[in-house]
Amino acid sequence: MINLFNYIEKESPIHRLTGATKLVCLLLWSFAAMSTYDTRLLLLLAVLGIALFPVGRIGVRDVSFMLWFTLVFLVLNTVLVYLFSPQHGTQVYGTCTYLFGFSGHFAPTAEQLFFQFNYILKYFATIPFVLLFVCTTNPSEFAASLSRIGVSYRVSYAVALALRYIPDIQKQYHEISQASQARGVELSKKASLTGRLKAASAILIPLILSSMDRIEVISNAMELRCFGKNKKRTWYMAQRFRAPDYLCMLVCLLLLGASIALTYVNGSRFYNPFQP
Repeated sequence: MINLFNYIEKESPIHRLTGATKLVCLLLWSFAAMSTYDTRLLLLLAVLGIALFPVGRIGVRDVSFMLWFTLVFLVLNTVLVYLFSPQHGTQVYGTCTYLFGFSGHFAPTAEQLFFQFNYILKYFATIPFVLLFVCTTNPSEFAASLSRIGVSYRVSYAVALALRYIPDIQKQYHEISQASQARGVELSKKASLTGRLKAASAILIPLILSSMDRIEVISNAMELRCFGKNKKRTWYMAQRFRAPDYLCMLVCLLLLGASIALTYVNGSRFYNPFQP
């Protein structure tokens, strides 16, 4: 079964960090990557993000589906950016250097290729960290950490339920798919793409109905236990901040500070190697 946004329980330094720490680091990391087009910092973030996978004991096979999905989306997005704005790089960097002897509106330029290289780097700087956050954060512990930093426990619990519900939907879809194939519905690669899409869409109705039943059961259970009556609640999975938590948040804060400093030094968000 495909692993899609699912917590993978393992023993690693990243798993031992609190959910609040990982959330703060994710926000700081994302702001640092999104607020700059400096190639040097984006390369550093991309390398660090990929290097953290062995630290968290998360293999490529564990997130292969999301990596392939992201790669397809990245290729499509990059091609569309070039088709709709092939001279954007020249406008950003203020110079125009045609390559391979071509000229014209759609002719490749060094500035455009460099801009799109940085555009791709932004994905590699953020996506690995997002996947690592999802795969190493226990939903219950994450909800407890959110409540600890001041988020309403109702919101925290809703987030935990949402994160827990994703693997449940995956499991239900897999079970319904197996049952359909046992009845003769072809969902393997032997069938055409159109046939597989049509058969997969037929699974959505029983999946939605079973999901509605599960939501009703959970809602009734929470109501019977008077959920939301008090202003505060205790958490079984709550953890305290420790030295590694503060260290990780400090490192991510320094990365954000470096992004802001580079913007000031470069005079803009873009690192320009073409300026004289």
